[in-house]
Amino acid sequence: MKKAFYVFALLLIALAHKPLKGQSGSGGSYQDTAFVQEYAVINSRGLNNLSIQSLASNQIGNVQILENMQLLRPEAGQFQVWGTLAPDRSYLPMADKKVKAIDSYQDELIYLDNQSVFSNAWAGSLFLKHELPDAHRFEGGMQFDFLISDGKRLQYVGSNIEEPVILSVPQEVLDIQYDSTQDKFWVMSEEKVYQFDPVSHELQEEISAPGLSSLAYFLPKNQLVLGSDSGYFTYDIQSKTQSPLLTKIPWTDILVVESHKDELWFGTSKGAFTVLPDGEINYYYLERWLPGEEVYDIAFGQEEIYLLTNEGLATIHRKMMTLAEKAGFFDQYTRKNHLRNGFNARLALSEPGNIATGRLEDSDNDGLWTSMYLASQGFRYAVTKSPEAMAQIRQSLLAMERLFTINPVDGFPSRSFERSGYIERLADPERWQHSTDPEWDWKSTTSSDEAIGHIFVYGVLAELVEDEWVKSKSIELMDTLMSHILDHDLYLYDFDGKPTQWGKWNPEYVNAFPAEVGDRKLNSSNIIGMLQTAYHFTGKEKYKQKAFELIEEHGYLDNLMRPMKTIGEAGTGSDSYSQMLSEAWNHSDDEMYFVGYWGLYRYAFNSELKEKYKQAIVDHWESERAEKEGLWNIMTAMVQPEKFDLDEAIWFLEKHPLDLINWNIKNSHRKDLEYLEPNFRRQSTLEVLSPSETKIARHNANRFTLDSDRNGESAYSPGDIWLLPYWMGRYLEVIH
Repeated sequence: MKKAFYVFALLLIALAHKPLKGQSGSGGSYQDTAFVQEYAVINSRGLNNLSIQSLASNQIGNVQILENMQLLRPEAGQFQVWGTLAPDRSYLPMADKKVKAIDSYQDELIYLDNQSVFSNAWAGSLFLKHELPDAHRFEGGMQFDFLISDGKRLQYVGSNIEEPVILSVPQEVLDIQYDSTQDKFWVMSEEKVYQFDPVSHELQEEISAPGLSSLAYFLPKNQLVLGSDSGYFTYDIQSKTQSPLLTKIPWTDILVVESHKDELWFGTSKGAFTVLPDGEINYYYLERWLPGEEVYDIAFGQEEIYLLTNEGLATIHRKMMTLAEKAGFFDQYTRKNHLRNGFNARLALSEPGNIATGRLEDSDNDGLWTSMYLASQGFRYAVTKSPEAMAQIRQSLLAMERLFTINPVDGFPSRSFERSGYIERLADPERWQHSTDPEWDWKSTTSSDEAIGHIFVYGVLAELVEDEWVKSKSIELMDTLMSHILDHDLYLYDFDGKPTQWGKWNPEYVNAFPAEVGDRKLNSSNIIGMLQTAYHFTGKEKYKQKAFELIEEHGYLDNLMRPMKTIGEAGTGSDSYSQMLSEAWNHSDDEMYFVGYWGLYRYAFNSELKEKYKQAIVDHWESERAEKEGLWNIMTAMVQPEKFDLDEAIWFLEKHPLDLINWNIKNSHRKDLEYLEPNFRRQSTLEVLSPSETKIARHNANRFTLDSDRNGESAYSPGDIWLLPYWMGRYLEVIH
């Protein structure tokens, strides 16, 4: 993890400081209120010959899919458990009907076959014969009257219509929509839109446009919304005016348009999107949301949106949820699915997307990911005094302690440990060593990522958790690690008697880097924070003396105060190692900085240093604001509660998906994004996308990554990703 190299682009500093939409830099606190949490339930089955009338639902949540005159229904789908589509045999006579289209009318399921419009609702009393045996489009009007079409002709049917009303249409009919305000039907072909009057039975051309594909009547604005193969436009019915073609949308090849209350929904050949009343667009694409790419039909339940694709049905559930309720879900989910020997672990899935096939993975950074989860539980306990949080603190703190005791090197924390006999099946088998206990193996080469994580969580627990064993054990482990580092001249020494590749804070190493290389600033910031933390809790002068030696004799304060805008590529005259370390901005370094800021700022030796540290932290936060990273914003509230992008922190927590499976993600094709030229920071777009639309990632990832090919083969833990910023926010009282 230590080097997934990304570099700061000087040309983007101004951009990073530029206020983004919704980015105000406001402070204060957030009173937790319910928001809409979305998640998908998938029922998968390859489908053919779908249309805009292949999906319908009724008021009690029954959903039907029509494929080749066969009715299907969802079966066995649950959150994170894919189901299938099975034949719907609930009504015996339906098997003999040649159903060509289905729809919802007054919240009931209705059908069009080769002879009639009918329903099994209303005691089966709806049964209207027609004379178009090839009819495959229909729409209901005001009083159980219907306009149907076989593509070439229209027939208007109803219980009060005595003589057949059949009209020819100049072009093939693709869609029909009823307009309740005007009491008219709108009939769309590929290039024309006609209005049918149910009183005069006249058909009149109203709109002409190429490449039309679908039509919706939008009641809130008394508009028609017309989808095409190159975008969509609206038509104001009163003024008879047409908007320009709207193309700044995720994908412009629109297959279906539907209106739902005050929202517009679009199905395209690359997923679905909705336009909300404030103009915000939510995009649903690939397996987190859909079983297939092509969305042919859309229907609505009480709180659900049904999206029919070429590979099955997606049900988008909308549940009102507070952040506290989301935290409760993630706390339980983490304990149930993501704890390995007390470590906060990712799941490897032998079947894509199937949590039940998950195997708890070891990691290079078991200590770091666990320290971040364990800190979340420390903050949780400080706020709630939850016995469950205390139980988990004890379990994970035992795991952190055993990282030290399972190897033979005094004061050295292993990366991980596992039962013996499995080295070849673990990550990086060459890094694993046998323990003196024949039942266990341990992982060597511990990095600076691990070290700063250890010190961060020990400080949190020692300060905030009112439990004698937790406090004393945290201080003991903190002292053990820092004594090792001091005894080895500011290096982590491994079992081979040599420093690990990244466990280096010695001035000869740190100051050998040019000022542009981030490691010089980062390692200085981290080690000062680590020494301050150790001194604060142990009172041992050796830590304070070493810190001031680094500050006064080796320029570590100058190093850590260096503005972020100075970090960039090392010059051509630099050594190859420095050039390699500064090829691009390193988001793992961001994580190490911010985790280290807890000890750097909170346990500062004096107020003068504390003010300087605040300047360095705020400078870093300013450079990161474009990412709207939840943890960075919450941590900034520690030093600057009056200005830390509170809205963006809440946005991150609310928008983060409940499903943390590493599905494939694609966004680079989108037409609604403003792309940037390639740059050192690898910021791909002007504004960062919602976490619901991007890959699942820990805080060390680039949040501007648009695409990710992961095939649903792993699932991340919310323990470090979501629970840490939430519970820290609760402790800092910026979330109530």
